[in-house]
Amino acid sequence: MWFPITQVSINPLILAIIGFVVGVLGGFFGVGGGFLAGPMMFWAGVPINFVVGTDLAHMTGKSIVAARRHRALGNVDIRLGALMILGTIPGIEAGAQLIERLESIGNVEEVVGLTYVFILTSIGLFTAWESLRAIRIRRTDQLEVQEVLGIQSLSYRSRLLRIPPMIKLRVSGIEEISIWAIILVGALTGLLAGFLGVGGGFLRMPLLIYLLGVPTHVAVGTDLFEIMISAGYGTVSHALKGNVDILIALTMNTGAAIGAQIGAVMTRYFSGPIIRFLFSFLPLIAAVLVLLRLAG
Repeated sequence: MWFPITQVSINPLILAIIGFVVGVLGGFFGVGGGFLAGPMMFWAGVPINFVVGTDLAHMTGKSIVAARRHRALGNVDIRLGALMILGTIPGIEAGAQLIERLESIGNVEEVVGLTYVFILTSIGLFTAWESLRAIRIRRTDQLEVQEVLGIQSLSYRSRLLRIPPMIKLRVSGIEEISIWAIILVGALTGLLAGFLGVGGGFLRMPLLIYLLGVPTHVAVGTDLFEIMISAGYGTVSHALKGNVDILIALTMNTGAAIGAQIGAVMTRYFSGPIIRFLFSFLPLIAAVLVLLRLAG
């Protein structure tokens, strides 16, 4: 199939399959999947200057579908997501400014790459350790609940930040928490996303769980809600620069729409610790991909 915007011919079935695979992962784990979709799109023949913008457009559509399904399942805390955005946007800008300063010094790719590897590896190993501990607790105590945390001290300490105004997050099951704690988590994920050049899903989902105490299923759905907005903003920015092939994005979304629905529904059949354990492999895979790129 000929795509006139990028001036390339690509088998649409390949693009739909890429969208489907990334859609399942996004719907199940609450991530954008750019770490996987980007290289696969480039391999399929999408020009490198169109990969990021087109992936963001595809990510926006996929996240809308997945977030709607998760909301129907009761897994989206809109109040939490909206408050996080207040911190995410300035955080992204601060991260981008930090990148510009590093570029003036030099060696920015090595610094960003190694920071990315360190953070992803830390997230992957910590999540694997905590989720395995939670699985053992659930089995030993014969608990029937969906959500068990292997470590609760971090979220407990964040609740001690009692700077008004305080807010109740009914969907997340949080009786009272400072708005500033939520904005701070949003700013932290935005800063890292702007600095590392990633969507933030890898970072946001664990922080929602471990720092704020949000249940895993709600963290997944709320993360997708935020990705929907941030990816939409990024799509408009790249489209104004002429870096989005909307036809490729729509072709990918034919598969992503189905995959996102499947991934979202699948979360009903897995407990929080199992979802977190499976999620722990994604940051580790992404870290390996970054290391391979740096080595090459």
